[in-house]
Amino acid sequence: MNDYYSLGLTDSDRVNHAFGGGIPEGSVVLIEGVDGAGKSVMSQRMAYGIASEDAYVSYISSELNAGEFITQMHSLSYDVVEHLLGGQLLFLSADVDTHRNGSQRELLARLTEPSLLWQGDVVVVDAFSAFLRNDPRYDAITGVGDEDHAMESVLTFFESMTRKGKTVILTADPEAVTERGLMPIRSVADVFLQIETETVGQDIRRTARVRRFTNMKQPVDDGIGFNVQQGRGITIVNRTVA
Repeated sequence: MNDYYSLGLTDSDRVNHAFGGGIPEGSVVLIEGVDGAGKSVMSQRMAYGIASEDAYVSYISSELNAGEFITQMHSLSYDVVEHLLGGQLLFLSADVDTHRNGSQRELLARLTEPSLLWQGDVVVVDAFSAFLRNDPRYDAITGVGDEDHAMESVLTFFESMTRKGKTVILTADPEAVTERGLMPIRSVADVFLQIETETVGQDIRRTARVRRFTNMKQPVDDGIGFNVQQGRGITIVNRTVA
């Protein structure tokens, strides 16, 4: 029988219900979407909700520093300060600029080495594609056709974490890395979501397409419509097809 990390906030929104009551412990979750699709906001909502349910969450961002993260979350009405001060949520900012000062740091190797990041019950890497794109060793083989081989050690590490019951949530921009680079992660992901957007008038309609959801607690729809609103965060919407 599987245990689950509830996405919480059941009095505020319907996110936890829409995603079947929680994410299975010991799973890899891949949230894929182009720039602006809403994958970071989705991962932030998951992190905040899970932390609100007394699990320990680590969140590493390739785009935001701590101040920007707090401001972003506050704009969505996710008050993370209490979680941060109480140690329920650990935020880390990742410097992925490997070109500064001639640096040749291997980002993937650093990401997967033992650190505070991996002490969380749930670890969010936003965006994993930025680590791939900026890693010198990975970049050197991009286009040669060896991207999948370069991912083997990373996937082995993720597997070692999930065997301990940890859940790993990754966001990725499919336009930032090659298809061959993403395929290994897609193939091992227990939960695979692809966020699609559609502009209707002045509104952006977002849908999380559920490509895979292994060991779901309750039934999950193939497509989960949602809005991102300042002051409200993520709200689930029901859309009817005429």
